[in-house]
Amino acid sequence: MQNNNRWHILETADQVAVAACRQILDAAEQAIAEHGIFKLVLAGGSTPEKVYRLLALSDANWANWHIYYGDERCLPVDHADRNSLMATQAFLGKVAIPESQIFTILAELGPERAAQQYQQIVADAVPFDMVLLGMGEDGHTASLFPGHQHQEEELAHAVYNSPKPPPERVSISAKALSNTHQLIFLITGANKQEAVKNWRLGLDLPVAAILPENPVDIYIDRAAYKL
Repeated sequence: MQNNNRWHILETADQVAVAACRQILDAAEQAIAEHGIFKLVLAGGSTPEKVYRLLALSDANWANWHIYYGDERCLPVDHADRNSLMATQAFLGKVAIPESQIFTILAELGPERAAQQYQQIVADAVPFDMVLLGMGEDGHTASLFPGHQHQEEELAHAVYNSPKPPPERVSISAKALSNTHQLIFLITGANKQEAVKNWRLGLDLPVAAILPENPVDIYIDRAAYKL
């Protein structure tokens, strides 16, 4: 495992969300001051949703935020399991980020077409200012799963045979997710203990393939972090 991981161990998932929200807002201010925009990649899942609800209550220079998605499920646009729908309901629909600056993965087109379309969006965006990621019980992140093989040079992958439904997805690649100034992992819950332990032991997990140049901030609750 890379040595530049910074583990922030907090008591509860709510505390994880508060701490991550604070870092995101600080990163946005810094990025906008330095180059006029803030390019943020969103994650799916219940822990990121807590963060998004806090962001929606915050004051920020929303006009200069640009939003991307780490992955998406190949489902209809209005399906409850779409990451884009969750993010819109919890966050994006409540703040004044221009719609033209929210880059949704068109996963309803199917994995191949959607990945091809998103590759160009990612190519135009990198380096990101901040990437948010979660981690599954199997050590997957975004829709990068153990045992799946992808072309390393791709910026976005068509994903088939996901071990979690739905089987077809689109994911930004490990290479592109690593091309960011700041990266935050959000990990909560006792069901993540084994994957966290294996990650810290250096096992070959998808989370371990995310290797930005700058230190990675891992916000984790006490239930998920077991010595």
